[in-house]
Amino acid sequence: MKNKKFLHPKFYPTWILILLMKISIHLPYKLQIKLGKVLGKFLFYIASSRRKIAEKNLSLCFPDKNKLQINFLLKKNFEEIGISFFETSNAYFATNQKIKEKLIVKNEKYLQEAIDNDKSIILLASHFLSLMLGSRALLLKYGIANIYRPQNNQLFDEIMRSSFVKNGAVMIKTKDTRSMLKAIKSKTPIWYAPDQDLGPNNSIYAPFFNIQTATVSATSRLAQSDNTVVLPYHFNRQGNKYIMEFQRPLKSYPTMNPLQDASKTNLILEKQILKFPDQYLWVHKRFKTRPDGESDYYKNL
Repeated sequence: MKNKKFLHPKFYPTWILILLMKISIHLPYKLQIKLGKVLGKFLFYIASSRRKIAEKNLSLCFPDKNKLQINFLLKKNFEEIGISFFETSNAYFATNQKIKEKLIVKNEKYLQEAIDNDKSIILLASHFLSLMLGSRALLLKYGIANIYRPQNNQLFDEIMRSSFVKNGAVMIKTKDTRSMLKAIKSKTPIWYAPDQDLGPNNSIYAPFFNIQTATVSATSRLAQSDNTVVLPYHFNRQGNKYIMEFQRPLKSYPTMNPLQDASKTNLILEKQILKFPDQYLWVHKRFKTRPDGESDYYKNL
């Protein structure tokens, strides 16, 4: 790291975290999972603000569950957050071989067929906690453009960006539409997860778990590019393996109706989340932006 500003004392805690991450990749996989769960249980008690956000999101999305069921899922989710520390460490620093050993790929034919047919490809993904590892796993075989939101910590952001670039990724910031279109035009598949609240600008309200949710409208706009297909994709841990699964390209997408398109992608992502609800990023304020007249769900947390 040549940038001298990262030698400032304010970055010392980040350097310590990076060192721990580099050490952690040498631990046996089963030990990583056990330690991750312990870390998650610890975070459950100290990260009260994030715990309250996750609890609120779960209560909104699963109104049929009682308080005990929500609390059980909440605790499982925090265990997954702890495990994600090791998954992210592996994504940044582990060898290709270590990642291959735990990887099972399903329905890769859909991606390969799109590539063979010279299609531009948008991989429609969700913000699961293992998303960094999933992005790295894609790079084992494919050149991918990752659409990402820069980290507030500049040093950690640079570590993330450089680790993926080193492994063959093109890193594109969420607001850099020009670079996204350039990647699509060059037939570089783009990894795109639109399930975050980026504010009212460039968003449309569409149902997500039966809640009117500010939904990124750029997915359908990007898909309007010539010869472009959208492939739903997800990456999750099942047992002691990671499953990377592709689905058929979306049919009749995009349409001329932005609300219909946003509703369709939200439904796809919702179905992915329902399969692995404990592994989703519930600590994000997904429903922060509300339609006019609706109160803030997170106001009193």
